[in-house]
Amino acid sequence: MLWIRWIVLLLCWGAASGEQRAAEEEDEARTEVLSDSPRRRSLPPVEPLDFGFVPSAIYDTHAYYEPGSISILFHMVHAFLYVVQPNPFPKDLIVRVIQQNMGGIKLEEWRKPENVVLLLQWIHYEAGFLICTIIGIVFVVLTPIIATCFCMCRCCDNCGGEMHQRQRKNADCHRGFFTASLIATTIFIILGVFVAYAANHNISSQIRNTRRLINTNMRDLKTFANNTPAQIEYLTGQYTTAKNKVMSDLDNIGPLLGNRIHIHLEKEVVPALDSALRMAGAMRESQRSPGECQLLVGNSSGRNRETSGQSIRGTCFSFQHSLGINADYSKLPNVGHALANVNTVLRIDLSNIVQRGYASFNDTPKLVKEQTRNIVTALPRVKGMLDKIGAEINAFSKMFPVEASLSNFTNFLNERHRSIEAFYPQIDQMDFYRWIACVAVLCTIVLILAFNILGLLCGSCGYDKQATPTTRGCMSNTGGNLLMAGVGFSFIFSWALMAVVTTLFAVSGNMEKLICEPLANRQIFKIIDTPFLVHPEKKNFLPGMLFQNPNIDLTLGSMYRECYDNNGLYHALQLETMFNINSFLNRTVYNKDLAKLFESVKVDLKDITLLEQAGRDNLMNFANSGIGQIDYAAFLSEVNKGVTLVDLLSFCADLEDQADQLPRGALENALKGHASSIRTIHREQVVPLEQAMSTLSQSIKLLQKTSDDLPVKVTNILSAIDAAEYLIVHNASFVVKQETKNFMQSLEGYFKQYTGWVKSSLTSEVAQCKPISNMVDSMEIVGCSFIVDSVNTFWFGLGGCCILLIPSIIFSIKLAKYYRRMDTEDVFEDLDNTGNRGRGNAAEVSSPYDTLTWIGLPYRVVRRTGTDGISQNLDFFWSFFLLKP
Repeated sequence: MLWIRWIVLLLCWGAASGEQRAAEEEDEARTEVLSDSPRRRSLPPVEPLDFGFVPSAIYDTHAYYEPGSISILFHMVHAFLYVVQPNPFPKDLIVRVIQQNMGGIKLEEWRKPENVVLLLQWIHYEAGFLICTIIGIVFVVLTPIIATCFCMCRCCDNCGGEMHQRQRKNADCHRGFFTASLIATTIFIILGVFVAYAANHNISSQIRNTRRLINTNMRDLKTFANNTPAQIEYLTGQYTTAKNKVMSDLDNIGPLLGNRIHIHLEKEVVPALDSALRMAGAMRESQRSPGECQLLVGNSSGRNRETSGQSIRGTCFSFQHSLGINADYSKLPNVGHALANVNTVLRIDLSNIVQRGYASFNDTPKLVKEQTRNIVTALPRVKGMLDKIGAEINAFSKMFPVEASLSNFTNFLNERHRSIEAFYPQIDQMDFYRWIACVAVLCTIVLILAFNILGLLCGSCGYDKQATPTTRGCMSNTGGNLLMAGVGFSFIFSWALMAVVTTLFAVSGNMEKLICEPLANRQIFKIIDTPFLVHPEKKNFLPGMLFQNPNIDLTLGSMYRECYDNNGLYHALQLETMFNINSFLNRTVYNKDLAKLFESVKVDLKDITLLEQAGRDNLMNFANSGIGQIDYAAFLSEVNKGVTLVDLLSFCADLEDQADQLPRGALENALKGHASSIRTIHREQVVPLEQAMSTLSQSIKLLQKTSDDLPVKVTNILSAIDAAEYLIVHNASFVVKQETKNFMQSLEGYFKQYTGWVKSSLTSEVAQCKPISNMVDSMEIVGCSFIVDSVNTFWFGLGGCCILLIPSIIFSIKLAKYYRRMDTEDVFEDLDNTGNRGRGNAAEVSSPYDTLTWIGLPYRVVRRTGTDGISQNLDFFWSFFLLKP
């Protein structure tokens, strides 16, 4: 009976190892058996639809201006205006002024205290401009008066009008200082002329560029008007995409709805079948033949004992008790009954039964397809309903005369463009006249500069240090006269030039601070968008003007920002407050008749069988086979013992040592031969058997763990299968209803995608209003960057020239004394006690024949005159300017 016990033991080992491999190879077994069955899949999301891209418009206008090198001058002017007017933009002040004078400005209204306060605040804000303007007005008023008084004073031989130059020791130093100062002043005036001329030229060149901005803006507006109808038509046409997808899903309702039901049910069904499949795999693994293991153990228990034992007993009786098998398998209990039950259970292929259950469950889509043929037959009626919805959408898009309105708008743009182009020659002519006027103004400065430069050249080149004031040369005298001519023209033109500068400064400077800067930082929109600014009962003027509804939260600033971001006009004008496209689409697209169609869907899943009765009986027989009652502790106790009583290698070594102690002969050779045989037995049989016993020990432990509560495990498997079948049989209607609802929601999801795409397209892609913001930016570029900045630079350069004319006049008058030929000079004659004349030192006198005393010496001044033809001929010309009679 020993061999029977060994077979049962090895059978249990095979079953345990099979259970372990089944647990490790779970995924592989499921793939092999049910490769066509989906596992724990989630519900498929609504498939995203591809509606394509809305035809986009390409706009040509690039509302950006880079002034180039002249920007340095613009920055200088902006810095000067900031010094003059450092106050922030008076938004609140302007709003209060507008609100308190809605009915018009009346002088008697300004006597009210609140208006007086506003006036004082405005004066405080404009303090810098007012001070500079007053200075300019004082300059304009006083310059002619001072020039008249100066000329009259010179006519009376005062204020430097006397043609007499007093002799001073530092005369050369004074002349050098006045010359250098006049040269420096002239250079700065020349720079001012260049600045003003550059600004004047920039206006003309940028006005020509204005045509490009006008043309591109007009083209963009035409593109906007022409593309909008096509974009709207594209939106309405894409309803067909959603409709076709719905029709496709309805045509395949069987596989799609069946797949949904299958996915919903497999959460309960598949785990139950998987547990049954794993149990079937464990049962199939327990069918392995234990023949080889039985032969291995049999050899070790019989042959090892006999071969080694007989050899040793015949040679040396002292080693007989050391050889033998350590384990005693005769004490193990009989497991023949359990083995017979297992063999009986394995005659039925449980895996095939479970596989048929999978196949029956996987036929759910096919069953649903056969039971939903009424939906397929109703597709023509559904298609008619969807076509009706599409017709309503198209009819709605045609309800508004968008195309006709945009066509009229395009005609209006063409007419305006032609009228603007017809006005171009007049603009060029007016700009030419303006350019001529500015050049003429600059020519007055150039004329004064010409007199100064020629006077400096002639005076410096003709000056002779050895010549006396009355004997100076013609070139030197001409240089002095040219300088005085420059002084005369400075008095004549400076006040008129300052009047031009003051006027341009007051107008364009305030335009820069009150219009251009707020327009650049968009603060001007805050004034325009102030609630109740235009009318005390109208909150916002823009929606009141466009839609006759001033309560809509639509402002010019928000519209500009949306258009600047190139969003759609529908979103920029907040047309959803007037007409909500989503509400219309929700009422139109979501048809209740389509929902009623699915109320008739009924699916019967009673024909699905997960586990046949034979499979149930097979599982119960396996649970009652008696494997759980095996005494695994006894088997483990014997298996864990060593294979032999002693270590065979040590035994062989001892045997050889004993053989060496014997006399040489047959006995010694026999012992050594037996030692060699024992080593061979250890290597070929004992070592593999030890490895097999170690594996057998682990397998027994695993089988012991697996067989614990085996009836409970089988009962749980059957309960799970019963619960899944109950769900299929009794709750199928609820599952079908729920999944039908989900399927209907997926169909509605296609329409929701369409409505969401329409709203998104209307917001950002349809009728993109970038041309509107481009028009505002273009007006800012033309009005502020092209004109106001250039005008400000012009008066900045011209004003600098006017201011510098004051030191130019002073230095020219002072320097002319050193270049012009004088009528008298200081000549001294000494008078001794005898009355003889002698040359003496110079002293100042007021008349040619006065006799004074200088350092105790009497002298007399002699009047010397020295004129030539050129000087006499020029005297009449200078007297014309009241400089010298």
